[in-house]
Parts: sequence; C-alpha cells; structure tokens
Amino acid sequence: MIRIVTAGRLRRLERETEQARTRARDTQEQADAAWGRHVQELFAVTDRAERAEAATAEVGEILAGAVAELSAAQQELLLKDIEIRRLRERLEGESMEGRTLTVLLHYGEPHTIYASREDAYADTATHGTSPTAVWVPAGERPASASMWRCEAFIYNAASNGFRRAHMPDRKPIEGAA
Repeated sequence: MIRIVTAGRLRRLERETEQARTRARDTQEQADAAWGRHVQELFAVTDRAERAEAATAEVGEILAGAVAELSAAQQELLLKDIEIRRLRERLEGESMEGRTLTVLLHYGEPHTIYASREDAYADTATHGTSPTAVWVPAGERPASASMWRCEAFIYNAASNGFRRAHMPDRKPIEGAA
C-alpha cells in the first residue's frame, strides 16, 4: 500500500510533533520540579530524623544519669531507713525515763539536738566556738542573750515528752499577791 503524503499533511504532522515535544518538555519540567521538591523534602526529613536521634541519645544519657542518681538515693534512703529502724528497736527496748537530750541554742533558737552534752560541746567547733571553751551556767540570763547555749532536756513519762532539766525561777508578776 502506497500512501501519498501531501504538503498540508506534512505541515500538520510537524505542528503535532512540535506540540508533542512542547508537552514533553513541560511534562519533563514538571517532573524535574517534583523530583527537586521530593529531594528537598527527603533532605529535610533526614535532617529532622538525625536531630531527633541526637536528641534521643542525649535524653537517653540524661535519663541514665538520673536513673543512676535515683538508684543511689534509694540505696541511701534504704540504709537510713534500716538505721532508723535499728535505733527505734534499741529505743523501744530501753526505758525512756530519765534519758536526756541536749539542745544547742543559737541566740535562743533551737539549732541542733544531741544525745549528750559532750557531743554538743564537741560540735560547737563547727560553729566557731572552741570545743575546749569553759561553759558556764547561763543563770537567769535569757537564752536570746547568749550566742551559743546548751540546754538539757529530760524525758518525763507523765507528759510522754521531754522537759527542761533546769527551769528558771519564776519571777513574780507586778501587783500579784
């Protein structure tokens, strides 16, 4: 079969070919732009993932440190709880009657409680007072008049608590009979 191609048909085929090439170029440009956006998005997602991994690793290290600190604190708390229980058992086995405590007062305010007066005297060195200083009775001076002062307290079973070992003399109130 022989086909005769006319000049008009050739022009039409050339126009259609040029239109197809234009559409192909436009489609290629759109595909290239889409590919570029896809690559940029891929880089952005990869960057976010890498930063998230770094943050996760950092948080993991912080968490591991916190867990270690918590474990140490729990261990210390457990040891203190055991010591408290041991001391309670020892105290419950002994009669409290007549037991004394010494309170170190700083300008009349309670500062520290000691099991004995000797412990209080020895510890005053940490507060700037010589442990070998001569401690004299406070007499009738108010507790707030002394920088450091030790007060003894004795357990009183009747009140189920501690009372001062030495009570200051009561002063008569003016006009009272």
